Amino acid sequence: MLNLTGKNALVTGIANNRSIAWGIAQQLHEAGANLGITYLPDEKGRMEKKVAELVEPLNPSLFLPCDVQNEAQIQSTFETIAEKWGKLDILIHCLAFAKKDDLSGDFSKTTKEGFSLALEISAYSLIQLSGAAKPLMTEGGSIVTLTYLGGVKVIPNYNVMGIAKAALEMNVRYLAAELGPQNIRVNAISAGPIRTLASSAVGGILDMIHHVEEVAPLRRTVTQTEVGNAAAFLCSDLSSGITGQILYVDAGYEIMGMG
Repeated sequence: MLNLTGKNALVTGIANNRSIAWGIAQQLHEAGANLGITYLPDEKGRMEKKVAELVEPLNPSLFLPCDVQNEAQIQSTFETIAEKWGKLDILIHCLAFAKKDDLSGDFSKTTKEGFSLALEISAYSLIQLSGAAKPLMTEGGSIVTLTYLGGVKVIPNYNVMGIAKAALEMNVRYLAAELGPQNIRVNAISAGPIRTLASSAVGGILDMIHHVEEVAPLRRTVTQTEVGNAAAFLCSDLSSGITGQILYVDAGYEIMGMG
């Protein structure tokens, strides 16, 4: 049976109840994990309040601000984990961002600033957080991130985020190779399109979802809970031989050649 009792799990990227990170956090909690939650701080504290209310039923033992563009906050987050928990077993990376203008129109018009921003937040942050987690995963561990088909195939209106996801997927492989000797596994879940705050920035997201529902072998898209179940599996001993992999949770859409 899947059991994460006694495991300390840090979950990043929860914005609201549609976030895939929220689905993952729920399933980790269901499996018995002790949760730490990070949120993206803003000047008026709105995100802190919103996320705090949402995750209250999960009874997280840590609730911390963590903007991955702020090195001091990353350091503070992991110092707190070391102080309060002593060790970390699970890291969930659900962070991605690109300017809306860089998610439509001609890809060749992507700005240098927009390119750098998307890669920093969506891909480099996995390297940052994994590096900070490494010394705390003293008993081995599991790191899971979220990717999408647009990282390996051209998806309309995905543009620079596709490049970021391609980088993210290579990060998974290089990190898996580095961290494997410490029994730290690194994997990604490539989820089918789900209507979330992040995906709403992608033009035609509803058309994409309807297309998947018509073409995917299961004739539907997936839910946050299904992605959460896959993440819980990758964080458990049931997947102890799996690392450096991209697991597609997309109702089978990825296998189709025509649609």
